[in-house]
Amino acid sequence: MAKILQKARLGDATYMAEGAMKVPLNMCMEAAREESEMVIFGAVDEVLAKTKVKCSEIGILIVNCTVFNAVPSFTSIIVNRYKLKEDIRSYNICGMGCSAGLRAIGLAKHLLQGHKYTCALIVSTENTTSGIYTGVDSSKFLVNCIFRVGGSAILLSNKPSHRKSSKYELLHTHTASSEVSYKSIFREEDAQGITGITINKDLLIAANHAIKQNLKVLGFLILPLSEQFRFLKNHIITRLLAKIQPYIPKFNTSVEHFLPHVGGKPVLDKLQKNLGFSDEDMEASVMTLHRFGNTSSSSVWYALAYAEAKDRVNKGDRVWHISVAVWFGVLSGMLGLLMRKTIHGWRILMIIL
Repeated sequence: MAKILQKARLGDATYMAEGAMKVPLNMCMEAAREESEMVIFGAVDEVLAKTKVKCSEIGILIVNCTVFNAVPSFTSIIVNRYKLKEDIRSYNICGMGCSAGLRAIGLAKHLLQGHKYTCALIVSTENTTSGIYTGVDSSKFLVNCIFRVGGSAILLSNKPSHRKSSKYELLHTHTASSEVSYKSIFREEDAQGITGITINKDLLIAANHAIKQNLKVLGFLILPLSEQFRFLKNHIITRLLAKIQPYIPKFNTSVEHFLPHVGGKPVLDKLQKNLGFSDEDMEASVMTLHRFGNTSSSSVWYALAYAEAKDRVNKGDRVWHISVAVWFGVLSGMLGLLMRKTIHGWRILMIIL
């Protein structure tokens, strides 16, 4: 485990769950619930305070957490604490890993298209207390080493009156999946019956394959015609002559900021190599990994906060989020900055058109 920690590139200021630092470990239901409520309530309190949106304006609530399913559900806990509307449409997304945050954005987008003049609150978090592995199977050590406490809360709105106060506009979302390695990330018991999450060596292969499928569609949505033509031409030639190197489109001609999910340094390195991004393009995600660790589905918003703190995001800029998750799903989200504001980047108000 020491070797994994050394290669993980995490700093000393990341946040561990309180139960993980006790001897013996405190992994009980109460400790797990306390961790989640601390993160969720803190994020929701701040997003409501900064956006000035009233609880009565929220008509859609989506919460995602992979490994910890509370009873009552997280949506019920939030509805009860903030006294949200009785007819609110609520959804709990479980077991979908690090891509669940962007998946929730896509779900909210479709719901807002069918329900006018309302707001959607999206809360993304992960529970590290219930994910701690105490066995001896080395394939399950990685979760203990890279995952850390964190979460995000985002408000999306389709109200015309919110456009002036909205910071980002959601431009595109796209999902792609691959069955190259269904069990690349799998929660199961080890030989001693201890539950843990296995991360296999096929992870990078599965991620690479799924990302390629995602980019085939997203490329035609965001790339200029010149890049689309080069990509299509190379794709046709590659199908006929397998030895030809595939053409890597210049995505930096279409997006100003590339913010991939900070799953780990090897995943980031692979993305950088495959997509041709510079060290500066990858800086936000690399530094987010160092400062906060892998906060799962909320990590893309931490990276956006870093880019904003560096004063690099300008009006009209396009931000490309990409996240990779279990079974193997890849999601992309495109945001366009409507205006500059001083506000934490992972707790923002966006508008859906």
